[in-house]
Amino acid sequence: MIAKSMKDLVENSSAIRAMFEEGKKMAKEFGAENVYDFSLGNPNVPAPETVRESIRRLADTVPPVQLHGYMSNAGYEEVREKIAESLNRRFGTSFEMKNILMTVGAAGGLNVILKTLLDPGDEVLVFAPFFGEYRSYVKNHQGVLRVVPPDTRDYRLNLEAAEGLITEKTKAVILNNPNNPTGVIYPEKVIRELSDLLVRMERKFRTSIYLISDEPYRELAYDGAEVPYLTKYYHNTVVGYSFSKSLSLPGERIGYLVMPDELDDSVDVVAAASVANRVLGFVNAPSLMQRVAADCLDAKVDLEFYDNNRKLLTEGLASCGFSFVKPEGAFYLWLKSPVADEKEFVAEAKKEHLLLVPGSSFAGPGYIRIAYCVSPYTIKNSMPAFRRLAAEYGLC
Repeated sequence: MIAKSMKDLVENSSAIRAMFEEGKKMAKEFGAENVYDFSLGNPNVPAPETVRESIRRLADTVPPVQLHGYMSNAGYEEVREKIAESLNRRFGTSFEMKNILMTVGAAGGLNVILKTLLDPGDEVLVFAPFFGEYRSYVKNHQGVLRVVPPDTRDYRLNLEAAEGLITEKTKAVILNNPNNPTGVIYPEKVIRELSDLLVRMERKFRTSIYLISDEPYRELAYDGAEVPYLTKYYHNTVVGYSFSKSLSLPGERIGYLVMPDELDDSVDVVAAASVANRVLGFVNAPSLMQRVAADCLDAKVDLEFYDNNRKLLTEGLASCGFSFVKPEGAFYLWLKSPVADEKEFVAEAKKEHLLLVPGSSFAGPGYIRIAYCVSPYTIKNSMPAFRRLAAEYGLC
């Protein structure tokens, strides 16, 4: 008999993954070219050639016992040193090797830092809409999730509502920038306002409130937009990063945490995070991919590919009469449902072989997430189906 908590999770399994699995079935039945799967944020852009070159070089030159063996739970010292140097060069920070902990992707990093910080009953704030797995990550460590409702005018941060939800039990705030699912980038002005709010609340309640910056999409920013580096704006910031999107390596599960010296109890936080990496069962981040990541810190995926997809999709949907939040980063588009119940629209879309994800999965009912990290042919070939839907709902 499985645990009761797992029964709930199985019954309410991720709508994104469910739609992805549905897409595979439909592809077998109707042909992959006739199914337009916009469900999963699985990069369609190949990893940079430097990744392949690094893997070959490491396999040829590093003894297998060293290449695939254990190391410190925090990761290889030389890898962490290279990452710290890269961040300092890019963002004007002053990190050292000790401030970096290698993790099993961004998800592993989030679980590590939540395990490090949360006592049972501690509260974690998230800004809707948000990546739905945050619910499970917080619950994993007996925390309580508090959801800040969105400001639907521009999908920036609803700081007025956030202030009313912060209490003496608030231990952390998770911020995803650029945001999944909206593609919005929170600019420096908004980040400064958030920092001011958290400082006021720390003083009011005489507590430490940690800002966890979840940044797997940092490198995917368009039209010259800049993504602020949050450790420069708020002293209690922890950064979680993943190479899944920046190097198109989602299945390799490699990322890192940045834990600056400015953190309250920073020495204890760093030590506890290393132990959390072990006791959660990760032990350490994948050994080969740590070295590959260190070799490829200056490599980039083809941002133009995603930008062209973004333009292709937004122009096509606008011509059909759909409304949406124009994405500034990441590779998602936040589409306003033409009916109040977006799940009804998603069901109708599936009849047209369009696989979309309902916004309620992200605490954003009334909207739909479209992942455009797909082949441009998928976008082009899907437009007749979108036009038929638009006509059905009277948008054209």
